[in-house]
Amino acid sequence: MSTRTDPATVAALLVEALPYIRRFSGQIVVVKYGGSALAAAPGDVVGQRATLDTFAQDVVLLRSVGILPVVVHGGGPQIGELMQRLGKEVEFRDGLRVTDAETLDIARMVLVGKVNREIVSAINVHAPLAVGLSGEDAHLITAEQRSEQLGFVGDILRVDPTMVHSLLSQGLIPVVATVGIGAAGQAYNINADTAAGAIAAALSADKLVYLTDVPGVQADRSDPSSLIGQVSVADARRLIDEGVVEGGMIPKLDAAVRAVADGVSRAHVLDGRVPHALLVELFTDAGVGTMVVP
Repeated sequence: MSTRTDPATVAALLVEALPYIRRFSGQIVVVKYGGSALAAAPGDVVGQRATLDTFAQDVVLLRSVGILPVVVHGGGPQIGELMQRLGKEVEFRDGLRVTDAETLDIARMVLVGKVNREIVSAINVHAPLAVGLSGEDAHLITAEQRSEQLGFVGDILRVDPTMVHSLLSQGLIPVVATVGIGAAGQAYNINADTAAGAIAAALSADKLVYLTDVPGVQADRSDPSSLIGQVSVADARRLIDEGVVEGGMIPKLDAAVRAVADGVSRAHVLDGRVPHALLVELFTDAGVGTMVVP
């Protein structure tokens, strides 16, 4: 028996998607593809490649219907894995990786030389559109050192989206590794969630989407049914202040809130391990995950 979806169902889905395609055509959508989503199946290389390939298909489809996707990626799990293989101790303070000179070299190798290339290659399998760059290129992300204790961890001072706009105007898909550069040319490791929000705001993006390894923001982390489908900026801040949101979700939700407060129309937190979660969120009435609104 064929496993193909019934043609009438396919047609109904396309009709449902049509008003959303019209709505977002010509709009910039920044998608933060987390290293946690890319490494969602540790040791399962085939599963990881399938997840990345599905994501790449979604991004190419967005571009094909006139939407302007910009991919921003992290690579925390991959950096940690390489550090362990090299016998380098992994240390975190307040959720941020302590980054000495050697750790910074490792982070740049992983983010720019490995993860960025993997995402670019996956997209270009489906259409030759992706161009990889880092925050160091053309001073896309200018940063300063956060603290001596954290080493070469940077806070964003400025985002110059000129290069990204140029690539978008040529019909290309920018894929950004989140390494910033200081005034004296020093590179800094930048939190990818924060960078994605800052880039989205600088681009006046219509949407900012975080693809991670959790379903979204939950009122109770142990109860999937407590998923919050929509939350305002004020309520999201309250969830953070009251400790309802914990761990790695804090920088994501905080960056989403800042981006919406700075003019991004909507921000979303989705489970990147779910096939085509990006398309479901953007093009269907039901959607998935959590949406942050003004």
